[in-house]
Parts: sequence; structure tokens; C-alpha cells
Amino acid sequence: MEFNKVTPEIVEQLKAIAPGRAFAGDEINEDYAHDEMRFYGQKLPDVVVEVVSAEEVSAIVKLANEKNIPIIPRGAGTGLAGGAVAKLGGIMISTVRMNHIKSYDLGNLTVTVEPGVLLNDLAADAEKQGLMYPPDPGEKFATLGGNVSTNAGGMRAVKYGSTRDYVRAMQVVLPTGEIVNFGSKVPKTSSGYSFVQLMCGSEGTLGIITELTLKLIPMPKEFVSLIIPFEDLETCIATVPQIFLNKLEPQALEFMGRDIVEMSEKYLEKENFPKVVDGVEAGAYLLMTYDGNDRDQLDALCEQTSEVVFENGALDVFVADTPDKRRDAWAARSQFLESIQAATDELDECDVVVPRDKIAEYFNWVLTLQEKYNVVIRGFGHAGDGNLHIYACKEGDMSLEEFAEKSDLVMEEMYKKAVEMGGEISGEHGIGHSKVKFLEEAVGETKMALMRGIKKVFDPNNILNPGKVCEKCD
Repeated sequence: MEFNKVTPEIVEQLKAIAPGRAFAGDEINEDYAHDEMRFYGQKLPDVVVEVVSAEEVSAIVKLANEKNIPIIPRGAGTGLAGGAVAKLGGIMISTVRMNHIKSYDLGNLTVTVEPGVLLNDLAADAEKQGLMYPPDPGEKFATLGGNVSTNAGGMRAVKYGSTRDYVRAMQVVLPTGEIVNFGSKVPKTSSGYSFVQLMCGSEGTLGIITELTLKLIPMPKEFVSLIIPFEDLETCIATVPQIFLNKLEPQALEFMGRDIVEMSEKYLEKENFPKVVDGVEAGAYLLMTYDGNDRDQLDALCEQTSEVVFENGALDVFVADTPDKRRDAWAARSQFLESIQAATDELDECDVVVPRDKIAEYFNWVLTLQEKYNVVIRGFGHAGDGNLHIYACKEGDMSLEEFAEKSDLVMEEMYKKAVEMGGEISGEHGIGHSKVKFLEEAVGETKMALMRGIKKVFDPNNILNPGKVCEKCD
């Protein structure tokens, strides 16, 4: 990939487009060099522009397209696949200042927002309107533009679906600088190709999102969470299909081993999960939530769930039926990644997704790689949809170079096995630049060529986030 350099003259043009919000050289904050996973590269862009409007984005992109300079769109930088790393330098367009919730349309149950609005802020604001934005990725302080660009999933995806299911319309700046609108507020359409769905999960390689219209639902009135301990992880995960076969529909359903729970509780300095039940050590847990509008209905669901899980080896069922109890129950789960990061020198991550009935088999197989490659493996996941978050961790005296080499082998085996079982490379974190080779191995040349063809149609000069998703950064 051959691109031109950012010259002092171009920097001045960018500063004229965004006065006081274009930064070059030593002015650039170090945070812009990486996303949440520093392991996937650290490189500062040549310029960072914190934009405030679609018109500014358009002007910057027109300039970059004319001068053949790469553009890297970036939200809050919470990505986990290197998707917002400026591997080839260029101009980084940050949307963090485009953070306004513009309007609600209560008649159509939609909200229109700028892409830099944080997930946490929309969730809290929608609740004031008696509404819920169902997508619930673990990182609450990611931007909505970033969520859409990676098609983030989260814990409520098992009942409500992922981010793409809630995107009705969007405004996008194309690589030519043209501002276009895709989609509309209507709930159904059969009007040609869906550009909205194509943009969801495209990770900034096809266009830059400058506005989103998102679907909302009425906020459920009642919630209840359950902590369900099991003696071992295999019994725990094997119970999951039985929950769905019995027509139970949790809002969220997570699995976790005792080791990761204890790490998180140590990190939080607070214990909420039972470790021994009637003299039996708990080795794994299901954590689930039901929502609805009727307390009696939820009580009945809890009863039915208890019957199912006891029949399948649960040690007990602990009910969290107040806001404080639910918050405490989910606190440990919310800090899993942070607690793993705090306990290791370096880590590599994958978020494969496998069929629900293959979770136990797959996860037990993954654990055998610890001894084979002498790396520590931690994992947990969304039991309801088969999306697993697995981390290879560097501990002890192993050098970073040796860990990177071994981790790459671990990842290659994990991705290959997931695909063999009918799974996919990423459930919600995206491909970025770090997983391109694994995606290529999984889907084959024909599908990669189709993706590259789509990229070529949208972005003939390849200026938008080059080296990501379907192209290698070589």
C-alpha cells in the first residue's frame, strides 16, 4: 500500500477546517496510538482531528482522497482488534466531540444521535424517557459509532440481538467526501441492497458514520437475576441448551469458571458468588437475568429455571431481585477483562462464537492448549449465544517475543477449531488488523475477494482504514 505523507501544508489545511481541534507531532495525545489492546500495535497518526460535524468530516476526507493519504476513524478507542490503530500513519478522525443526543421520536420509538455519544450515556438518557436501548456490550464507555462499526453484541444479545438489529438509519461520509443517508425510520424494507447492514460491522473501511437513528423499546418494568453454581464447568455449560429447550428466554445468560470469578472479586475487593454449597465446592457458574412487566411472571420463570438447572446438576439457585442485589451480582462479571489485565503482563484475545451445544466441548479443548504452549488461558462468555472471550496471558519470565510467537499459535489453533465446529472468527469485537489472516483462513479466498470488491467500489483509492478487515497491512 503506497500513500503520500502528510506535509506541513496539509496540516495547516486541516487546522483551517477544524480550528483548535487538529493536532500534529508532539501535540497528539499518546492515547491515539492504540486501542484497548496495546498488544495489537502502537503507532501515532500524523495528525488527529477532533471533528464536530459531518461537513468537517467531508472536507477532511475530500482532502485526504485528493492527496492519497489514509484516514483512520476512531471513537473512544475501546476496540479489541486493532481496528483504530494508525498502522500506516495518516489522518485520524476522532468523533469524541460529536457526542450529542439530537432527538427522540416517541411515535416511532427511535432516537437520533451523533456517533460520539457513549453507550452508557444513551442508556441512561433513554431510561429517563421510559425506554431501553437493548444492545449492551461490556464496555459501557464505548461510542455508539464504534459499536455500530464493529456490530458490538453484549450480554443482552441472546434475547434482543446485536447492535445491527437496532440501526434504522445513518448519515455517512463516503471516501469521496460525499455525505449520504442510508436507511430510514420505517421498521421494514425490501428496497434494494441494505447499505445500513453493509455499514454495520465494516469497521470504518467503507465510510465514516456521522449520525445514527437507533431503535428503542419500552423499558421493562421488572428484572431479576440468578446466580447458579455448579460443581464443574462442563456440567454448567451443558445445562445451557436445556434452558432454551424449556422455552425460557433470559435477557442475559453468562458462564464463568470459578478462577475468573475469584480474580474479579479480588480486583473489586468484594465477594458475591458462593464458593461452597452444602459442602460441595463450586467450580463454575451461570449468571442470568430475566426481564418483563409482571413480577408474578418473573417469579414463575425463576421457579421453572430452578427446576431445569437442578435436574441438570446445579448446586443451588441464588436470586437477586432488588436493584442492589442485581448490581452486586453483575459487578464481578463487568470487571472480568480488567481483572485479567491487572493479573498479567501481556495478553492476546479472541472472541470466537460456536454453536451453543458445542461450548463445553470447545472450551475444554481450549484449556488443553495451556500445557501444549506453556501459556495461561483465561476465559468466560455469553452462554446464551455461544460467544466466548478467551485470553492467552503472559506470566512469569517469558519474553514478550516468545509470548507473541506462542500466542499466535494458540490463536491459530483456536480459530481453526471454532470454524471446524461451525463457528465464526468474531462474535462482536470485529477483525481490525489483528485477525485478518485468521479470517482469510476461515472464509477462503472467494469470500475475501467479494469483501475486497465491495471495499473497492466504496473506496477505490483505499484511503479509509486501510489494512483492516479484509486487507493485510503488509
